[in-house]
Amino acid sequence: MNLSPNSERAYWLAWSQIRGIGSVLTKRLYQSFGSMSEAWQASASALQEVEGIGGQTLESIRQAQGEVEPLSLLAVHEHRNLNFWTPSDREYPQLLWEIPDPPPILYYQGHLTTWNERNTIAIVGTRSATPYGKRWTKKLVSALASHGFTIISGMAEGIDGEAHRACLEVGGQTLAVMGTGVDRFYPPKHKSLYEQILASGLVLSEYPQGTPPDKKHFPARNRIIAGLSRVTLVMEAPERSGALITAYQANEYGRDVYTLPNSLEVNEARGCLNLLGKGAQAILGVDELLEALGTLPNLDTPTPTIAITDLPPMQQTILQAIGFGDPVGLDWIVEQTKIPSGEVLGTLTQLELIGAIAIYPGMRYQRLT
Repeated sequence: MNLSPNSERAYWLAWSQIRGIGSVLTKRLYQSFGSMSEAWQASASALQEVEGIGGQTLESIRQAQGEVEPLSLLAVHEHRNLNFWTPSDREYPQLLWEIPDPPPILYYQGHLTTWNERNTIAIVGTRSATPYGKRWTKKLVSALASHGFTIISGMAEGIDGEAHRACLEVGGQTLAVMGTGVDRFYPPKHKSLYEQILASGLVLSEYPQGTPPDKKHFPARNRIIAGLSRVTLVMEAPERSGALITAYQANEYGRDVYTLPNSLEVNEARGCLNLLGKGAQAILGVDELLEALGTLPNLDTPTPTIAITDLPPMQQTILQAIGFGDPVGLDWIVEQTKIPSGEVLGTLTQLELIGAIAIYPGMRYQRLT
């Protein structure tokens, strides 16, 4: 099946609408079939081989396949939601795709265009922040933003709001991940902050426009904050703070977690002290943190230039077929080269290992050299 990237978007959207198919299952389907369009065409027996798909879920899938036309669904959805990414889009965040349950649809609003290539840091904490927590949040965020880090938080009261404001004050770039649609702001008192973030940053959500606040959305939102970030900083958190969920998820994703120490007598510090006991790194000052973060490897490290004439003939043929420009799909490469798909896939893996191509979600390939 030779589909355009826009068509693949339609199938990501269609799968996301099926009851019982959450973020984890959506990614498993992609990993099992190589594309969401292939998963849509799969037999019942093939679908049941995917972990998590049982009889009831399969029934929901079959019902949706009989009622939903993915391209028509996409047209209607794009009319109501102008800006969204699926994992088939090149702009979909690389770090977010790495987690076990990346959102199949990520809505956005704002003006930030290069954030995915920058170092991203989550700043999270309690809504009932102390003056100490606010002061250190402002101090650390001002330094981090001035050194080129993109600040990610949830635009809640307390630490979140302080982090966004401190970033904006020094002209930094910030992202707010919402538990509402991107056209809503919550809490209401943050209307001005929301507008400032839109003017120079980005608001993200896995919920479509018009979605109101719902308390069950916010814990789910936390995984996106953790997934988007190279590092998570917990500034203040009592023992039952939602910020701790973000920290635990970041740790599960293999990302570094730092926390701000405080007194044993301060309720807002107890969660942070628990994190320290479980292996989180202590924030000991601005300079110390910047020095530690300076060891982070770049996401996009330059690769040595490779002369195409030095490559084996098969690799040369496939690299020339990909060409320079936007990523292309596997079916397109097979059609252009007339090489069997199995051989193409093996060669593409070799080309990725030597840094000649980049591979994006949706089995799309881009030439780098």
